[in-house]
Amino acid sequence: MDSKVKEAIFQAVRSEPFARQLNMELIELEDGHSMVEMIYRPEEMNNIYQRAHGGAVFALIDEAFETACQTDGTIAVALNVNVTYISSPEPGVKLIASAQEISRTKRTANFEIKVTDENKKLIATCQALAFRTGKPIPFL
Repeated sequence: MDSKVKEAIFQAVRSEPFARQLNMELIELEDGHSMVEMIYRPEEMNNIYQRAHGGAVFALIDEAFETACQTDGTIAVALNVNVTYISSPEPGVKLIASAQEISRTKRTANFEIKVTDENKKLIATCQALAFRTGKPIPFL
């Protein structure tokens, strides 16, 4: 992966308001692959049942998807994201989303994303489809 693209994506995540709000951190980035982590904070991320809100888990998935999609230096946007929630994390655990490209054409790319906690407990799985615009990422 081009080092300029890699640094640009790391910097974009560090300055992204939504990622900062949820204290997400991009920890790994390679061609078609990324890992993003955040701490599950119940006081900010719980649903009405006092468990992790699906939107918080989805946000982590989306950040990993977003970053893995851009590793070729071009803009890709979500066409479809299908999440299966497996289990609810325990309060205070680190959640890690790992996105891996599984196929790519000129216009689309398919990704598999898994969310686990720091003890490797599976929290969610995801299949995601991106539309590849071919336009360069604007923050490069």
